Amino acid sequence: MLYSAFILGLLGSLHCVGMCGPIAFMLPVDRSNSFKKVSQIGIYHFGRLLAYSLIGLVFGLLGKSLYLFGVQQQLSIAIGVLMIVVVLIPYKTFSKYNLSKPLNRLISKVKTKLGQALKKKSADTYLTIGFLNGFLPCGLVYMAVFGAVATGSLLEGSYYMTLFGIGTIPLMTSAIYLGKFLNQTIKQRIQNAIPVFVVIIGALFILRGLGLGIPYISPAPIVEMASSTIDCH
Repeated sequence: MLYSAFILGLLGSLHCVGMCGPIAFMLPVDRSNSFKKVSQIGIYHFGRLLAYSLIGLVFGLLGKSLYLFGVQQQLSIAIGVLMIVVVLIPYKTFSKYNLSKPLNRLISKVKTKLGQALKKKSADTYLTIGFLNGFLPCGLVYMAVFGAVATGSLLEGSYYMTLFGIGTIPLMTSAIYLGKFLNQTIKQRIQNAIPVFVVIIGALFILRGLGLGIPYISPAPIVEMASSTIDCH
């Protein structure tokens, strides 16, 4: 399932450009020196990946805790259903409840620190901007977080979020270099494809949780595999 994180990041990176593009455009990179510019952008992306990997560790640990209670399969199904529901329910419905209100104070602090970092040009500026950027609220990141929880593993949760971040790098980097380079038709097509792919990922998580014995897609539960091995002997 880890590959789905990369594809989610790759397809959804247009959304990332829309949300985080202004930050990328404002990066205080040295445009007169190509080597410095590339290295500064690389450090910025490394900061984002570091933030995503830490988020993955935390939510992977949460998934592992639930796994220890023997609910990994149910968790996978629940997260798959949640992904699909989030896509199908109109955004206005969620906005009515303002679910992010408890995090608003923390988000406000992150934005303040980010604004301060954008005014500097010290060696650690790009790492700081990328790291703080990774913690800004984003619906696509939330989808990736669901996937990290479903891995049921601290390390796999971190890998999942890191691969998601890597998937966003090509388009985010292009945005820094070229600005608004995609025409509206292409943007709309990619935006329309994102919910479809999220639903596909959700369906894959549901299949995984059902344990139908399909290799790589819906492997049989470990208990069943162990019992079948015993029967063979």
